[in-house]
Amino acid sequence: IQPSVQEALMEGRPVVALESTIITHGMAYPQNLSMAREVEETVTTNGAVPATVGILRGRIHVGLTDEELEFLASSKNVVKVSRRDLPFILSQGLSGGTTVSGTMIAAHKAGIPVFVTGGIGGVHRGGENTLDVSADLTELGRTPVAVVSAGVKSILDIGRTLEYLETQGVCVAAFGESREFPAFFSRQSGFQAPYHVRDEEEAAELIASALGLGLSSGVLIAVPCPQERAASGQVIEEAIQQALSEARSKGITGKELTPFMLQKINELTDGKSLDSNLALIQNNARVGSCIAVALSKLQKARRMENLPRRGDTTSPQPVVIGGINVDFIAKAQNPVILDGGQTNAGRVRRTFGGVGRNLADCLSRLGQTPLFLSAVGKDEHSESILHYCHHMDMSAVLQLEGKSTATYCAVITSAGELSVGLGDMDIHHQITEQYVSQFKENLCQAPLVCIDGNVPLSTIQYVCQLAREHQLAVCYEPTDENKASKPFLSDSWKALTYISPNLQELRAINRTLGNPLPAGIEYSE
Repeated sequence: IQPSVQEALMEGRPVVALESTIITHGMAYPQNLSMAREVEETVTTNGAVPATVGILRGRIHVGLTDEELEFLASSKNVVKVSRRDLPFILSQGLSGGTTVSGTMIAAHKAGIPVFVTGGIGGVHRGGENTLDVSADLTELGRTPVAVVSAGVKSILDIGRTLEYLETQGVCVAAFGESREFPAFFSRQSGFQAPYHVRDEEEAAELIASALGLGLSSGVLIAVPCPQERAASGQVIEEAIQQALSEARSKGITGKELTPFMLQKINELTDGKSLDSNLALIQNNARVGSCIAVALSKLQKARRMENLPRRGDTTSPQPVVIGGINVDFIAKAQNPVILDGGQTNAGRVRRTFGGVGRNLADCLSRLGQTPLFLSAVGKDEHSESILHYCHHMDMSAVLQLEGKSTATYCAVITSAGELSVGLGDMDIHHQITEQYVSQFKENLCQAPLVCIDGNVPLSTIQYVCQLAREHQLAVCYEPTDENKASKPFLSDSWKALTYISPNLQELRAINRTLGNPLPAGIEYSE
């Protein structure tokens, strides 16, 4: 997953998946490349992050760099990759453009609920005899992703396609004021969609409802081509019939049929079909991005509603006291890291950590939603953290003016070994006894209190004293070798129920208690 896409997903920002078969098999180079760039730009302009999916040298990529887009657009020997093709293409280290089916799989695995395409595949004309039915339809029946398209490609049997989608349990809705199901190049197909949504908010509500039910099937939002760019239905139908006749005479079938038909129809309509194609793709990208933004806002609002309110919980919450960090991990590309002020090629990514935050995150994902006591600055990092921790109760976390959110930067070699680490952790000193004592009632009723070694010694001693007095279960996470011994500098440690040291931290604790090191353990790893 490309870092910009991963970061957006982590922060709960809207992301739109895009397919790549349209790049590899839908248009000629360089028009396909300029189209791909323009579609990504449209997504960005409308407030979402584009994530074009493709297969490069045997690896699925969710989000492509401009160089990777150009590679797919200009390569001759790339494959059209659907569900059935994925195992072979990956095992052989090949490259390819993902179809609607292939893209849905990657989007779902990456956690992207909205996917924009031109038009989906369907039941081919004569499919009642040939059984030529696109895998896009069965994918919509078993993968919970919302697909925004200009309906079904008009070269297909639209009536039978809608019947097949019904059989697969796919919720189909036309977008706009009409229930008329669009036919890709044309706004009318002569068929009605089962439902329609008037705008992006209604579409987002529909998608959220489908995802919330856990049906494991997708949603199809059918967006008509813009009126001024739509092709005449009669002109297109005549071109389709001529192209079908030629395809039959040449024996063209299977996954080669659709690219052949689209190319032939473009020739027969003097480029009008391609103009419509480009217009509808841009329009779908705009509508799909607005739907993704509306869905993101809706999901965020619902998460906030579901968070427990302080003093409003039916049963006592666990309490976690500890640090929040923003981690920057810089991994060198080359085996040797050059010093002397030179720039080394590599990848830098941002993640959110901190031992206390990690513990609170895990408890929240287990359905416990602890009260989390920590501190961040009012700076460029704090908003991203709050976005990322949307599923957690962050209501008690201090946000301090003039202070910096804790950050850690690790430079690691290409082999994964730590070369140098730098940390700015001063804000953890603000997790004071005075601050924590405001939540004494929560602490005294908590079924579990977790505390990490980032917290000041006096705060640890205060929590341990409360634990003694109220028989509380306290979990201590030592954090690192230098902080591990804090509770063991006094009798505070006797109030701990559980600690989770690694070997180095355990040795430090042992030394603080004045115990001899057991024979042979110095060589253990």
